[in-house]
Formats: sequence, C-alpha cells, structure tokens
Amino acid sequence: MKALRNQIDKIKPNFEKGGKFYWLHSTFDAFETFLFVPNTVTKKGAHIRDAKDSKRTMIMVVIALLPTVIFGCWNIGYQHDMAFGIYGTSILGRFWFGFLKYLPLLIVSYAVSLGIEFAFAQFRRHEVNEGALVTGFLIPLIMPVNVPLWMVAVSVAFAIVFGKEVFGGTGMNVFNPALLARAFLFFAYPAHITGDSVWTAGLTAVAPVVDGFTSATPLAQLALENTDNFPKLATLFFGLIPGSIGETSKIAILLGAIFLLITKVGSWRIMISGVIGALLMGIIFNLAGANAYMELPFYMHLLIGSFLFGIVFMATDPVSAAQTNKGKLIYGFLIGVFAVLIRVVNPAYPEGTMLAILLMNAFAPLIDYYVVDANIKKRMKKANAAALMIKNND
Repeated sequence: MKALRNQIDKIKPNFEKGGKFYWLHSTFDAFETFLFVPNTVTKKGAHIRDAKDSKRTMIMVVIALLPTVIFGCWNIGYQHDMAFGIYGTSILGRFWFGFLKYLPLLIVSYAVSLGIEFAFAQFRRHEVNEGALVTGFLIPLIMPVNVPLWMVAVSVAFAIVFGKEVFGGTGMNVFNPALLARAFLFFAYPAHITGDSVWTAGLTAVAPVVDGFTSATPLAQLALENTDNFPKLATLFFGLIPGSIGETSKIAILLGAIFLLITKVGSWRIMISGVIGALLMGIIFNLAGANAYMELPFYMHLLIGSFLFGIVFMATDPVSAAQTNKGKLIYGFLIGVFAVLIRVVNPAYPEGTMLAILLMNAFAPLIDYYVVDANIKKRMKKANAAALMIKNND
C-alpha cells in the first residue's frame, strides 16, 4: 500500500490546479479517496454530523447489505429450480445461478450511477461523492430478477439526475435515490415490476411451472384474497418466497440491522419506531377485519413485502431522514403507520413501504422544524421564568 501511495503522490500534481490533467481532477480525486481515507471535510450539505467520514459510513452500509446479497442470489436459483421442477442442485450451484442473474443488474446500476456522478462532478469542478456507492448497490436489491437491463438504466438515470443532482448532489437530496429508481420503474413500466412472472428467473407469463408452485408474492396473494397456499411463518422469516432480490430473507436483513446498530451507522430510533408504527396499525386493522389484508395477523406485516428492508436500509438514510432525535421517532413511526395503511386500503398497490418512506422524506424537514421550534419555545419559557425569579428576588 505504501508503494501505491507513493505512486499516487507522484502523479498527483498533474491533476492539481495548473497541471496538464487538471480537467480530470474530480475523477482522480474520486479514485484517490476510494483507495485512501481523505484528509478533507465537507463544507456544505454535510449529512454526517460527527467525526465519521462519508466513505466509512457508505462502506458500512454495503457490508451490512452483504447477507441480503448472498441469500438473494441463492434464492434466485432456488425459486427457479422450484418453478421448473429442478431438484438436486447444490447450494453453491443455486447461488452461482442467481449471482449470474444479479451481476448484470449491479453492473448496469453502478455504470449509470457512477457515470452520471463523474460527469456532474467534472462539469461542476466538484469532488465525486460516495453516495453512489450505496445507491448503486441498493437498486438491484429492490428490483425483480427479470426486469430488463435498459429499464434499470433509465430508472437509475432518473433517480440520480432528478433525485440528487438537481438538488446539488449527495447531502442535498430530499428523497432517497434508490427508492426513486424503484418508484420510477413502477409507475413508468408497471408491467415489468408487477405480476407473477417478474419475480422468478426465466419465468414468463406462459411458462409452465410444476404443480403446487406459486410465483406470486405474499402481498399479491393477499391483494387477490388468495390465501390457500399462503407461506408459513418460518418460510416468510427465512425468505423462501418470490420477491425483490434482497428483500425476502428477514434473517439476512436483521443481520444487517444489527451491524448498522453496532457501528452506529443506522438509527435505532427510526428502526424501532417504524416497527412499532407498523404493528400498531396492524392491530387496528385486525380489530376491523373486513378483508384478508385486515385479518392478517398484525406481526405478519413485518415479514411480508419490503417493510423490514425499507425500515432498516432506506428509512435510515442519513440524508433524507429526520435529523433530530425526537424527529427520528416521529418520522419512523409515521413510516410504519403509512406503510401498513397504504397496503391495506389500496388494493391496486399492495406494497406501501416505498411510498410511505418517500412521503416521509418530503416531511422530514418539517418534522425537524417543529421539533426544534418546540425546543426553542420550551427553553425560552424556562429562561423567562428564571429571569422573572431573579427580578423578584431583587
């Protein structure tokens, strides 16, 4: 590493002001800070409020996502084998099959997101921020395995340009870019992110499957009030179900959550309050019990769809989430409430987590404003009371 550091220091003047490659300064700086810890700090739009640098934070999130990637790749192979009646494939064989399906999505996601980030950095003469490291890693995990690559590219481009760059780049965006990519894909190309055939590799609308196999997600089954073959609790918890690549295994997600909490990268306030909000809303609907969704045991809302993945990896985004401690509790709680509310009352859109997080992204600054305003008023009241006491004593 010392030899590499010396070589970088040797060529670095060529990319500094006055050097012949200064026009590539942003690109060179991006590669240098990727290899070594930067010796600079953010000057505006900072989304880290302590001594941690953003590169370390982003790397911690990527590490936390690795269990979901590993299981997601294996589950792609498993769902494919179950659909077509293929038995005897090894664990490694299923993982490798899924990895080869997942890898093109990851490559396209990174190529487009980093390409746009580098282009904007060069144009603005700014540093390349590390935000795309997590965004590019997250997007394939919230996509169906059969989604066309060109749609992924268009969705990523929309999310990076209109979700980040128009606001000023990393640290300035209002909405979570990965969720914007998912939302864009859902509303622009709904046929490729809904329906039973999009969740299982190689499956088409007319492809024959073995008897007893269903390629519908649990949420889709509930939307149609088809609960005959609804997955059991253990199946949902382990993640042996169709769904987005990284969202099915709750064990893998919980491992990532524990890692984020230990490293203090993720907010426990948002995670816990989000779970409480979802459970409370589920209990309220259980009391009503008018349809299959309302009769679903309240705790099952944590195990179906993308709720747990969203509350751990999306809602805790340090840029688009609330910043105050009390604001995080309110923000997370409302995400849980709205996620279950949208699921149950909107049969045309059975998954409410994405919309709930994006909605609360928009209201996060307002939540913080009122929390801070309430604190100021409380302190002013105490200060006035103290001043009045001093005056009376005089």
